[in-house]
Amino acid sequence: MNKKTKTILWVILGSAAVLLFAIFLMSTINQAKEVTFNEILLLLQGGADLNQDGVMDVIGKLEVDAYNWTAHIMEGKKIIQSYTTVAPSIYDYNSLYTLLVNLGVANSAGGSMGTIPFEITFVDPNEGSMLASFMPTLLTIALMGVFFWLMMRNTTGANGSAMSISKSKAQMQSNLKVRFSDVAGAEEEKEELAEVVEFLKHPKKFSALGAKIPTGVLLVGPPGTGKTLFAKAVAGEAGVPFFSVSGSDFVEMYVGMGAKRVRDLFDMAKKNQPCIIFIDEIDAVGRHRGAGHGGGHDEREQTLNQILVQMDGFESNESIIVMAATNRADVLDPALLRPGRFDRQITVNLPDVKGREQILKVHARNKPMSPDVNFKTVARVTAGFSGADLANLLNEAAILAAREDKKLIENIHLFDAIDKVMMGLKKKSHVITEADRKILAYHEAGHAVLAELCKYCDPVHEVTIIPRGNGAGGFTMTRPADDSVFNSYNQMMDNICMTLGGRVAEELVVKDVTQGASGDLQMVTSIARRMITQYGMSEELGLVAYGSDHPVFMGMEYGHSAQNYSQETAAKIDAEIRRLSAEAHERATKLLTENRSILDNMARLLVEKETIYTEEVGMLMKGASYQEVMEAMDAKGDDRKKDPFAAMVKEEEPVTAKEENVSRETEEKNQDNSEEKTEE
Repeated sequence: MNKKTKTILWVILGSAAVLLFAIFLMSTINQAKEVTFNEILLLLQGGADLNQDGVMDVIGKLEVDAYNWTAHIMEGKKIIQSYTTVAPSIYDYNSLYTLLVNLGVANSAGGSMGTIPFEITFVDPNEGSMLASFMPTLLTIALMGVFFWLMMRNTTGANGSAMSISKSKAQMQSNLKVRFSDVAGAEEEKEELAEVVEFLKHPKKFSALGAKIPTGVLLVGPPGTGKTLFAKAVAGEAGVPFFSVSGSDFVEMYVGMGAKRVRDLFDMAKKNQPCIIFIDEIDAVGRHRGAGHGGGHDEREQTLNQILVQMDGFESNESIIVMAATNRADVLDPALLRPGRFDRQITVNLPDVKGREQILKVHARNKPMSPDVNFKTVARVTAGFSGADLANLLNEAAILAAREDKKLIENIHLFDAIDKVMMGLKKKSHVITEADRKILAYHEAGHAVLAELCKYCDPVHEVTIIPRGNGAGGFTMTRPADDSVFNSYNQMMDNICMTLGGRVAEELVVKDVTQGASGDLQMVTSIARRMITQYGMSEELGLVAYGSDHPVFMGMEYGHSAQNYSQETAAKIDAEIRRLSAEAHERATKLLTENRSILDNMARLLVEKETIYTEEVGMLMKGASYQEVMEAMDAKGDDRKKDPFAAMVKEEEPVTAKEENVSRETEEKNQDNSEEKTEE
């Protein structure tokens, strides 16, 4: 528990104690109000009626204040007899008894005469007391003072200064242990940032030649690619202080606080130069100015203006470098990206196969790995994974190994972790009917068969009908054989055809359709729309871009038409999307009809085994019956657990990009020739 929390706790306890004491005091003051005298009256009065008809016309009335007791014998509202005595205190019971004896209510022997019932009118002896009058007000003021003191302390910070709310929230770290060796899979980015390290280490070497130290470095890339880690590695290599802050930390409910925090941050940096200021998610404050349209973002724009001023005001001998990270560089204000502010923009891409292998080795340093684990193989089947994905993959594999009480992380744990990261947790306990199992089996078998039949589809790695945590009843996993970044028209059409395989299988076998293909239809529509509107792959619409793959930024799009083409063109786009889908559907129907036996065997095998892999799919595609495949699976037993990646990748070393392109072209020619011979 820190000091601030302890202080707040003591204040709360003190306030509670004051409140309890005040309640006790008020209850003590009001204690003499009727209870004591009622009890005395019950002891001293008999309560009998003087009238024979039972009507109580004559009663006694006792008025008590702090110093005088007055007793009246009344008939109706008329006073028959009165007597007043001066009491030395409100608790002088003897004087009260003498008063009652004089009125004839009690006798001198100490007993009640039992004649007249009394009604007590008690005047509060503390009425008019200043303490009693002001106690509720004083208590309310005290509690309000404590409340506002707590609020001010929470907003002013630990140092108690009223202006500390405008202090920067940046955290300074010195002597960072992160180095470039901890960042794997981005050699070009390291080379670019190595110059920044030299600037920080030896600034005079560059200033002597008239070179200006770069003011800012912007790291752009998808989430999980290690942008923050790169910034820490630069500070660690240079051995300089590292100020880290999030873009959202500048924005505050009080106007002007963001700009004040920026000034405070740069003041701290100037006292610790050379140093690095790192602003994570800078798009939170660096978006285009004027996007608010009405002042809703005035505070953010003031903060951005202050950042612009501070970055452009550096002198060449001030060794302060601002590094920032974002995955939305397209929404940043142009003034922020101009030379003199963010001089360099470094794109951190997803790692390639070599980079993934290096990243896996880095994250496996503190994990006991089985000797037969081949990171090169794992890297080849994890195309598209970011550094954060790979770190999560190894962590999930470690959890699976611990769950089985294993001492080492084995290949099977890595294999299952890939499935878990991509598709979610298996739900083997989920009960489904036999009819649903059959539909699922044919649906997934339709995907798998078409993936193998379509020339440009990625190879099938796994087919399962076990439900997953992401809501999928089953899935067919295909993984690319390489890190190709380009998708051709034929590749996308083959993917559309493969994606429609589940729906077509339902139409052919079940003679009905289910909602299970809803996700497939969305994917088909998305691919076809991008082909038409972005990639110019429609002869009808020509080489014109009708859309963008960037998310819409409302501030930039405000005042402009969201659709920059006519309704007639929109109708043509919809028609072209339907045409591509219809062509792929017709092709999928033809292929599955021609290979119905393979589809039936695979579906039956899935019903029996629930999950099959690359090797089993290959056997079925070559004409093996489901009995033969089942016998082969039973004969292997647990052999797959030893090396589940064996059938997924080839053992040869990765070839260069040039050799890979040549081999691919040769393979395509051979396939074309074989298809021509088959047709002949």
